Amino acid sequence: MAIMTREQYYKTLEDMHPNAYILGEKVENVFEHPLIKHMTAAVALTYHMENDPEGSKYLVTESDLTGEKVSRFLKFYTSKDDLLAKVEMLKFLAQNIGGCYMRCTGMDALSAVGIETYNCDQKYGTEYFKRFTEFVKMVQSKDFIVFSGVTDVKGDRSQRPSQQADPDMYLRVVDRDSKGITIRGAKMHQTGSLNSHWCLVVPTREMREDDKDYAVCCAVPNDAEGMIHVYGRGTLEAQAMEECDMGNAQYSKFSPLVIFNDVYVPNDKVFLDGHHEYAGDIVRNFGNYHRHSHGGCKCGVGNVLIGAAATAADYNGLPKTSHIQNKLAEMLKVTEAIYGCSVAASVKAVKTPSGIYNVDPVLSNTSKLFEGKELNEVIRMMVEIAGGMTTDIPSDKDFARDDIGPLLKKYLHGPEGVSTEDRVKLFRLVEKLAFESRDIVSNIHGGGSPETHRMTILRNADIESKKKMAKRLAGIDVGD
Repeated sequence: MAIMTREQYYKTLEDMHPNAYILGEKVENVFEHPLIKHMTAAVALTYHMENDPEGSKYLVTESDLTGEKVSRFLKFYTSKDDLLAKVEMLKFLAQNIGGCYMRCTGMDALSAVGIETYNCDQKYGTEYFKRFTEFVKMVQSKDFIVFSGVTDVKGDRSQRPSQQADPDMYLRVVDRDSKGITIRGAKMHQTGSLNSHWCLVVPTREMREDDKDYAVCCAVPNDAEGMIHVYGRGTLEAQAMEECDMGNAQYSKFSPLVIFNDVYVPNDKVFLDGHHEYAGDIVRNFGNYHRHSHGGCKCGVGNVLIGAAATAADYNGLPKTSHIQNKLAEMLKVTEAIYGCSVAASVKAVKTPSGIYNVDPVLSNTSKLFEGKELNEVIRMMVEIAGGMTTDIPSDKDFARDDIGPLLKKYLHGPEGVSTEDRVKLFRLVEKLAFESRDIVSNIHGGGSPETHRMTILRNADIESKKKMAKRLAGIDVGD
């Protein structure tokens, strides 16, 4: 079963029993919970698309490891075409979902870990890459979802992992025996963890010799003993709990805190343990890949933002107003620039000794910086175009009442030919797109902080050569 169906995916969730807490309650069958099920539906759509004639063009590919058809979410990036295809797939899905479908974190982590486990094996004779490829072949054969456990809670951020007053502020190995390791710590902002089958634990930063117990990468089943998922609160939760006024009628997002409370990991699922010099490169690879991914998914979401704004103009009776047309052009400029930088980062990718391609770090981070600042301007312009009805619309429950429902339909009507019901649905979507807190923060911090993006650009841009260009043109001797 290299490709699962949507129905088979839901059955795998029924068979798993993650230790999950939501708003103070321990929850069974967590994928059915009102605050979880709409993201589960988004993930389930990816499985449907894998079996759809149109969707499979984007989502299904051939494994370099087995030669079988597999999900593109589970394939190493072994060519520039793989990276281009990833961007197109994520854009396609975002345009159909209007938000997150969460499988890209695991996808990006697979190649990031693959590169550095290979490098470590070549230098030290370890068997990390061999173990890791066996794990990848297993998840490919089952079409499982892997999420990447990257972001530690970090404690006092002025201190390194080994310098923390509480040593568990970064995930670490607390015990080892001949058969495996025991890990302890917590990972924050774990988007869609409760929709997944496996967690791929990845270091969150570079490590030094004193931090070697924190230089750990391993795979953990999502319902492993000692693994605890705690739902992280966000905006617009009341709508989901009451199952009305949703905005996005089918899909949403959540991001738990995941605690690893002395979780045992057998050796065959350990892909880095103590080789601290590779920790930083793993997370840097991941960051570059994930910022590259954002160029696809956030362009897709951007197209939804533009579509919502343009439809709002129609539903307000202002389809051809010049200032609105100008704003739509500005919105398109931003989304296409985000997308274009990720396409260019694919084209300029470089093959590593592992055979896996790494994206151009300057272009992928440029895409993410543009997203972090300018996509919020796209959202602002959407709200500006839509107007005040972005908020304060009465509930669907009020529209359903016999006494005030007809009055609401009368006074919230727009141009002829547009029903009040459709107008309200559209403005609720605008509200969801504008005020979903997880997406607002993800636009800025997804794949790392903006300062990390800037540092990566500077680290990989040759500033000295640019100085020489300026000096030559100024007539200054550059000494060569």
